[in-house]
Amino acid sequence: MSRPRIGITLGDAAGIGPEVTRAALASGLLDPDFDYHIIGECPHAVPGRPDEATARAALASLEESVLRLQTGELAAVVTAPICKDHLAAYGFAFPGQTEFYAARFHCENYQMCLTGPHLTVGLVTIHVPLRAVPELLTVAEIVRHGKLLAAFCQQRGQAAPRLAVAGLNPHAGENGRIGAEEIAIIRPAVEALQEAGLGAIFSGPLPPDTLFYQAARGAYDAVLCMYHDQGLIPLKLLDFDQAVNLTLGLPVIRTSPDHGTAFDIAGQGRASPASMIAAIRLAGELWRGRAF
Repeated sequence: MSRPRIGITLGDAAGIGPEVTRAALASGLLDPDFDYHIIGECPHAVPGRPDEATARAALASLEESVLRLQTGELAAVVTAPICKDHLAAYGFAFPGQTEFYAARFHCENYQMCLTGPHLTVGLVTIHVPLRAVPELLTVAEIVRHGKLLAAFCQQRGQAAPRLAVAGLNPHAGENGRIGAEEIAIIRPAVEALQEAGLGAIFSGPLPPDTLFYQAARGAYDAVLCMYHDQGLIPLKLLDFDQAVNLTLGLPVIRTSPDHGTAFDIAGQGRASPASMIAAIRLAGELWRGRAF
């Protein structure tokens, strides 16, 4: 490559992926030192009307991005939103794009992370039923995710990041009165992270109902969350138009906007490209500071 190239998959072309991608490319806000390559054109897509063609094109674009990353043609990939329910009928066997890229790159040590101007959150569990979360939480898993999140903060220039670890239960369990996970699992994991010599400061388990208020005002650099909505609800409340979803732990760089396909407004000129712009810019930033 004469210049590093960032690939952008259009996702389901009946959604807002194509329009926010093109708006981002025309914004003048992207790093001019990169080339940008669109993957996944579907010229006959009708906005708001996903069909077999848009699903197959979305799936093909993901597979093509993997091949281009593996050959080194791409410095990073940014993925526009897909419709997972729709794709499942055509061979997409993953809960989300996070798991897809982890599988394609044979990566078991990965994390779904989202970052915006006010909050950065990492998720210990992702696309699973809420009732399954307590069974999936272990000391080892929380430690693994804490290490990934600390490394991401350090990669972005925070030499000694302050990481808050959220409790699972209301009020972080109230010393066992509202659940024992904090005492049996989360607290030992926090202690292990503190003793691991990572150069980061871990606090917790902390009550989730007050934790995000403090984190959004600068008390912490990132929050390690026990389940999907625990982290995404506050992040999207504060940073919906500017947050980025990224997969930590991969041997390649993959980011995406934090929103979905938005079929209901596709093609109406109402979709903001801000999150896509942020995703593309973060991909470039991570490539410049890459440690792999």
